[in-house]
Formats: sequence, structure tokens, C-alpha cells
Amino acid sequence: MTEPIARKAAVLGAAGFTGKELLRILAAHPLFEVSHVTSDKHVGKTLVETFPDLPRPKKNLTFQLHSDPIPQDAFVFLATPNEVSLERVPELRKKGHRVVDLSGAFRLHDPAQFKEFYKLDHNAMDTMKECVYGIPELYRQKIRTANLIANPGCFPTGVIFPLSILQEFAEDMVGVSIDAKSGVSGAGGRVEDGGFSYSSVYENFRAYKILGHQHWPEIKEYSAAGKLADKIVFTPHLLPLFRGILSTITIFWKKMPELAEKFAHACEGEPFVRLLSAPEDVQLARIQHTNYIDVGIRSRGNVTVIVTAIDNLVKGAAGQAIQNLNLMAGLDETLGLV
Repeated sequence: MTEPIARKAAVLGAAGFTGKELLRILAAHPLFEVSHVTSDKHVGKTLVETFPDLPRPKKNLTFQLHSDPIPQDAFVFLATPNEVSLERVPELRKKGHRVVDLSGAFRLHDPAQFKEFYKLDHNAMDTMKECVYGIPELYRQKIRTANLIANPGCFPTGVIFPLSILQEFAEDMVGVSIDAKSGVSGAGGRVEDGGFSYSSVYENFRAYKILGHQHWPEIKEYSAAGKLADKIVFTPHLLPLFRGILSTITIFWKKMPELAEKFAHACEGEPFVRLLSAPEDVQLARIQHTNYIDVGIRSRGNVTVIVTAIDNLVKGAAGQAIQNLNLMAGLDETLGLV
């Protein structure tokens, strides 16, 4: 029996935390093979000498520049800085590439908010029109036929799905407080220059980018189809560990709805969502190196607390990107993922 011909994948920004995670997962993918890698910092070096800890690739590729030509029939992942994605994504689409962008360049539809939170002018809003936001649990059918996916931010991945379950109850909410705590690889670790040094978080714990984090407008735009935009306060914190995000979502109600059945129904059949019996059971150690989002919920009086956990480098970045790739390629979305 002959083996199926491997499809090609190109990874731009392959030397960053997220790019490396893409390489790790794709190395075990049965139907995709990495055929092109870029890193402006590591150009000229090979995968093996740069990442000796990764599984030996079938082809010891050499890092090229972000601007170098890409094999014509390759699916393209961009784990690049926002300004690089803004420049490259329109070019790639004009050449017919199907693209999953892991930067924040194509997540927000409001150019004014993009400039405020990303400190860049958005000059590719025409390309934004064809973009699909890549949460498979919410937009699976659109992703299947999409040519351009905006892979969600890591913090939004942990909160948008559970909040979307509550869409019909938005008018009954007084406010929503999201307290999210990330390992150091989630604090800018998508790009090859990103991340905070571990020495700055060791024996330390702090909030950062208060009322100014770039994922706040993303959470507001996509949570419950934007119906909660004026009710959400989001505060990120930095944990003294490498990977994982634990989010505590506190909802204050005018009128408390019955939620247990709604959550059970929404999570049923989702391959990477695990609804746990108690929010205390949601722990980072149980989701690290997996593509799962664990969810726990409890209500009392006029308050509901939802706790979620994801691995920011997998479900919050590379794993979800490959889940989206599988859907775009007409494959089982779980292929190559755990």
C-alpha cells in the first residue's frame, strides 16, 4: 500500500515560541510536511542546528527570509510580527496561498481600535474582508471553505467559547470580569523576538497591560457576538511558569439563568473541549502540551464563575492553527493533535 502524498506547509517565523510549536506538531502530522521555514534572525541556519531538541525532520530545511518566495502549492502559517503579516498576507493571498495567520493583524475589524491597541496603521482592510476568525467550536463551517484564517489570540481562546454559550442571556448580565493568568511564553511569545525573560517572573507575580492589552478588543468583538462589549473588563497577569493560561470569568447577573444544561449541550461532541464537574478541577498541569480547553462552572446567588485552562502555545496558538488547517484541507480536525 502506497503512502499518501504529503501536502506542503510553510511556516513563516518558525524560530519563535509559536513557530517552534508548529514545527513540533507538524513533524507528527500524517498528511502535512514542512517544506519552507523563515526567520530573519536565523537565516542560513538549518532546523537541526537551531532546534536539536525537535524530532529530526525528513528534510533538514534552511531558514530563509520572511520575504523569500514560498512553494506555490503550500499552505502557509505566519507566526510573524504584526507588521510582517500585514505586508505578507495580502501578497500570499494574491498568489493563491491558503493562509493561517497567528499574528494579531487580521483579528479586529475596526481600524481605529487596531491602531490604538497594536500601534500600527491597518493598510489591508480589503484582505480583512475574506478573513474568518479561527475558533473551530464557533465557526467550523466557515473555516472549512476559508482561504484566510485569523488564528485567535491565546487569552481570547480561553474565554470566547464559554462566553458565547451565554449569548442569549447578555441582557441579563450586569458585568463580566476576566482575570487571566499566563505563563511567560504567552506574554508576547508568538513572534521570534517575543516573550519576557524568566528571570523577570521568577518568584514574582504581577498584572500587566491593564486596560490596554491588545486582546481586550478581540475578546469584546467576538464574545457572544459582541453583545458583551460594554460589560467586559479584562486583566492579564504573568505567572512564573513557561506555558499555560488559567482564566477566571466572573459574571454578575440581574437575573440568574439556568446554565448547566446549556454548557453540557454546547460542549458535547466538541473534540477539544472538556467540561469538568467542578471549576476547582481545572488545572494548568492537565492541559499543558495538549489542544484541550478545560472548562468548569459554578453559580451561586447572582454570580457565576467559569474557570478555563488552555496551553497558550497549543490550543492558544499552534494547535488551534493546525486544527484550522485540517478543516481547511477537508481533513478530520483532530489529525496530528492531542
